[in-house]
Amino acid sequence: MTTRFAELHRSAMFLMPNAWDAGSAKLLESLGAVAIATTSSGFAASLGRPDMSVTRDEVVAHTAALADAVDIPLSVDAERGYGATPDDVATTVALLADAGAAGCSIEDWDPAVDRIDPIDVATARVAAAAEAASAAGLVLTARAENHIHGVEDLDDTIERLTSYRRAGAHVLYAPGLVDADDIARVVDAMHQLGAPVNVLAVPGTPPISRLADLGVRRVSVGGMLAWVAYGALASAASELLDEGTTGFTDRMLRARTRDAAFGTR
Repeated sequence: MTTRFAELHRSAMFLMPNAWDAGSAKLLESLGAVAIATTSSGFAASLGRPDMSVTRDEVVAHTAALADAVDIPLSVDAERGYGATPDDVATTVALLADAGAAGCSIEDWDPAVDRIDPIDVATARVAAAAEAASAAGLVLTARAENHIHGVEDLDDTIERLTSYRRAGAHVLYAPGLVDADDIARVVDAMHQLGAPVNVLAVPGTPPISRLADLGVRRVSVGGMLAWVAYGALASAASELLDEGTTGFTDRMLRARTRDAAFGTR
């Protein structure tokens, strides 16, 4: 799976939807996904918790469950790496590899202090992750979190991604970028370093076809599919509990889709 995942990044752009449990992973595979990623917020929600509240042991077990459920590459949202030191980050990457991951991502946001790591601190953590990932054959994605935390400094984002690439990251990712010109600048800067770019598709992001034209290699959606699913659950349950009707059954997935994913009868 690790070789297969790496090869996906060397050809045309591909979509990598995010699953939050084994069932959603199997469904995405049955619908034609060539690779999937996990989502920290979606996984936390499945445990009834807020984002960034799960433990490393829980994420490793989650990884093993999803990797066992599908026959396509799985990339794991490893948040900040689950540890205070670069050695902790390296251990996390090794554990995810052993659990069946084909790749993982490391970000530079520190929720404990509610800020972005200084670039030297973040780069040291990426370097440790990259060494462990390379030893296991994993594709490491390094994330610059500026734009989803209100830091609209594209020059700093590019400087960070450049530093992470030089530290050994294989894929670069700045979630929250929506402007086509900004995305193009990031893609061009990383292209000069020989690295593919992942873009998070959110409201306002250019269409997938436009992202391909800009040279984006991979597109993911973070926790949005999970929140769409939970939103549908909330809507259906509200109808049932508030109105006592079951019109929501008309909006269920077609039976053959469920059969393809889960083998139901």
